[in-house]
Amino acid sequence: MTTDTAAQQPVHRFGTFLGVFTPSVLTILGLIMYLRFGWVVGNLGLPVTLLVVLVASSITFITALSASAVATNMKVGVGGEYFMVSRSLGLELGGAIGLPLFLCRTLSITFYSFGLVEAILYVWPSWWGEIPSAAPQLMAAAIIILITLVSGKSAAVALKLQIPIMVAVGASVLALAIGALADGTRVPEFAITLRTAPEGFWYVFAVFFPAVTGFTAGIGMSGDLKDPRHSIPRGSLAAVATGTAVYLLVPVLMAVTTRVSPAELAVPGVAAWTRIAVFGPLLVLPGLWGAILSSAFGSVLGGPRVLQALAADGLAPAFLARLSRTGQPTIATWMSGAIALAAVALGGLNAVAQFVTILFLTLYVTINFAAALESLVGDPSYRPTIRVPWYVSLLGSMGAIVVMFLINPWACLAAVALELALYVHLRRRAMRKRWGDVRAGAWVALARFALLRLRHHDLDPRNWRPQILLFAGDTGKRAGLVRLASWFNQDRGVLTVCRLVVGELEKVRNIDDLRQEMDREIEESGVVAFPEVDVVSDFESGVLGVAQANGIAGFHSNTVMFGWSRRKERLESQIRMMRAMSHSGKNTIITKLNWASEPGRERRIDIWWGGLQNNGDLMLLLAYLLRLNPGWRAARICVRSVAKDDEERRSQLEGLANLLPDTRIGAESEVIVKPADRSITEVLHQTSAHADVVFLGLQEPDPGGEAAYADRIIELAGGLQTCIFVRSAGAFAGRLV
Repeated sequence: MTTDTAAQQPVHRFGTFLGVFTPSVLTILGLIMYLRFGWVVGNLGLPVTLLVVLVASSITFITALSASAVATNMKVGVGGEYFMVSRSLGLELGGAIGLPLFLCRTLSITFYSFGLVEAILYVWPSWWGEIPSAAPQLMAAAIIILITLVSGKSAAVALKLQIPIMVAVGASVLALAIGALADGTRVPEFAITLRTAPEGFWYVFAVFFPAVTGFTAGIGMSGDLKDPRHSIPRGSLAAVATGTAVYLLVPVLMAVTTRVSPAELAVPGVAAWTRIAVFGPLLVLPGLWGAILSSAFGSVLGGPRVLQALAADGLAPAFLARLSRTGQPTIATWMSGAIALAAVALGGLNAVAQFVTILFLTLYVTINFAAALESLVGDPSYRPTIRVPWYVSLLGSMGAIVVMFLINPWACLAAVALELALYVHLRRRAMRKRWGDVRAGAWVALARFALLRLRHHDLDPRNWRPQILLFAGDTGKRAGLVRLASWFNQDRGVLTVCRLVVGELEKVRNIDDLRQEMDREIEESGVVAFPEVDVVSDFESGVLGVAQANGIAGFHSNTVMFGWSRRKERLESQIRMMRAMSHSGKNTIITKLNWASEPGRERRIDIWWGGLQNNGDLMLLLAYLLRLNPGWRAARICVRSVAKDDEERRSQLEGLANLLPDTRIGAESEVIVKPADRSITEVLHQTSAHADVVFLGLQEPDPGGEAAYADRIIELAGGLQTCIFVRSAGAFAGRLV
């Protein structure tokens, strides 16, 4: 068993400001703010630009609230968003999100490195000549190596380097404000012009939206924080609020300044900033370079920690979870740097950039969904210090989904397909969770809802199906009996397999061991059933007590099933219990298993229809349910009866001819006239000796007549293969639909 990521804690600890707020706010205030904000204002006008900022920031703010709610409800370990999703929604879904998240952050290192190279080349001196074609890739590779070395050595150094970067970004925004107001103001443009964005409003919105998605950079440092439960919500929400405030200020400054015209704003690039800001490029370019470099540091710090968490949970090689003496996931960092370095060879990554952005957005969808589901389920363990109404989180999920399709519907479908494939793969590995997640609570809530609805719903015969309580004893030796019961309920009803232990409850110590052994044996047989172990003082009274109590909230077993016993006294006991079950409205099935042919090659099912006590309806229904299973689909169902003369034979044939078509089961019928010199038992044995399964009805003998009746059914079963005795006593006996 792997070690929980919560135990893999680094040496250094960071607080809210340095560990969460700084990387988050610097990732938000990045490339798009410098290169595309003027373009947005020049194409949409000021009012619509502010609306775009508010809508985009609202989705991010809701996601930050949801992340804060989930984070304050658990002890967050290494892995950030992956850790929270996997501990809330389960390891499979966490892995489906975590693996693409690692890839996103790793490729982001390459993206930001190329972006930094382009920003640096903006000031390439003309007297140096033309920029060599290989220069961008070589410079990007050098940047990746540098930031990987710094981050792999010490996260503290990488985070502290972001302090002067924050100063540079702040200075560039201040320079923009001073420059915009220095020469007076003008009336901003209100109309949507789409000067350089003929694709329309939603295209502009899609280009801008990634600007607000950087707040999770701080969450990615969760394992390095002194108090993640305290720092994640405060740092993330503060970063989102700061980013929103700056994003509301910058378009106003650009729209009212007289230093550039609306047409000049509509040209993409950093030129508008440098023309508006006081001192021009001297203050703007360091802020731009710093913001890009900070985003690259955030990616190279966050990606390896996701990989570390995946390795600790068994979803990646274990050596990737190792920490250095300084508490850094050094091997995972080198791995991330190597992948980012290899991606440099791809050159232009614009198409992949959209795919990466959408993968990040799928993470936002999942975070919001986790918070909404936790709130809806309302497990007692869900006690966050920041509570978010479920519908608010759900609104955040819906908003992120809409934006994903706006950015690129094909990339959206590809990203969702990738994560679904990962989820299915992890489910097939049958990974067992080692922590409580919200899924169990969700199923409990759904089960309660269904039971409440069922309580007020009158059950009709067309909705009836066997809910079987099987007293199987040793499930290892009676796997065939368990499988037959499963065939009857078609994996749609509820099958409970019960083992009774006769003794005193306080003296039986291995109840859990017996239940786990039953669970393993049932699973090995390929059957879906619920194992149950009950300690009783007496077998007969114990069966009656368990049968009456079995079920929950009005949803009870309606059929009790026994295996065949070689001991006559046990069969007599089953007959007595059948009488009691009938009085409580429960059907009884007693089964003698002896397959006439290889399983999966069955050919014939005989039903002996006596016309008494309404057993025939249930026998016919059970035969039909048995034939629905793949191994029995070729089997013929034949309803047989015995008549004393030809007149009675014609009457019974007419009755069966009228009945069977209405049942829509597709059974044949045969009525045999009993010869005078032969008994009914002899006729039955001769006719059904080669049938694979024979259904026979059970009668209720008078009290004291159990021994004689036990002799009778032993005689009947003696000349047959698999023989199933049925007593129909349910609410719908004789009302087969």
